[in-house]
Amino acid sequence: MKLFKTISAALIIMAATTQVQAQSALQDILSGGVLKVGTTGDWNPMTIKDPATNAYKGYDIDIMTELAKDLGVKVEFVATDWKTLVNGVVSGNYHMTGSASISPSRMKVAGFSESYIAVQIMPFTTADKLAKFNGWDSINKPGVKVAATLGTTFEKHVKNWFPNSEIKAIEAPALQHQEVLSGRSDVFVTSNIEGATLMKKFPNIKPIPVKAARAPSPIAMLLPQGDQVWINYVNNWIKIKTARGFFIKTGAKWGL
Repeated sequence: MKLFKTISAALIIMAATTQVQAQSALQDILSGGVLKVGTTGDWNPMTIKDPATNAYKGYDIDIMTELAKDLGVKVEFVATDWKTLVNGVVSGNYHMTGSASISPSRMKVAGFSESYIAVQIMPFTTADKLAKFNGWDSINKPGVKVAATLGTTFEKHVKNWFPNSEIKAIEAPALQHQEVLSGRSDVFVTSNIEGATLMKKFPNIKPIPVKAARAPSPIAMLLPQGDQVWINYVNNWIKIKTARGFFIKTGAKWGL
């Protein structure tokens, strides 16, 4: 009787394991031959979409292309935006996303890979308005217009940090820095990574002097929350690539 119960328990565990593996995105990727990655195409230098060709380039793109190569499959980049980025993973529109800030709200419904890079947030304005600002508190005043892309962590941060300012939520594909460059808004916040890239491209964008950056945040890939098989694969892949210097080399290529 004990032997029967032991065998039965083992069969149940094996059946459950087989079912989890069958439901995993990893099996779908390997059987279909395609890794589907959700990306916004508007976070320079992480993911940049060329409107003329609809092709993508950037740090994220190189990472996902390498992941697909190691999986032995093709990579397909699925266009998305920040407000629907998480929903795309949850609904199965793609197997994973490119880089995204790890946040408690996202963690409620989606899984994350291990982090491989971190960012912190800085405020920016244009050269003609730079003299108006000196520190974070100088932004939090009536009459100051702060632009933030809808659905991003930046939108949440500026609403919390600047309750006295006028917050202008910008709908993608419009970009928050374009809103400031046009003069329709005064300030935007973004990561130190994107900020450095934007200042090279647009000399009129200037950093607002602050004592310290805010909201240091680890960056990772969004994955289906309950798919531990797929999460384990991606995490171990990150460990291997980190040990071999892949992330450092790719970061150097894109100025990170």
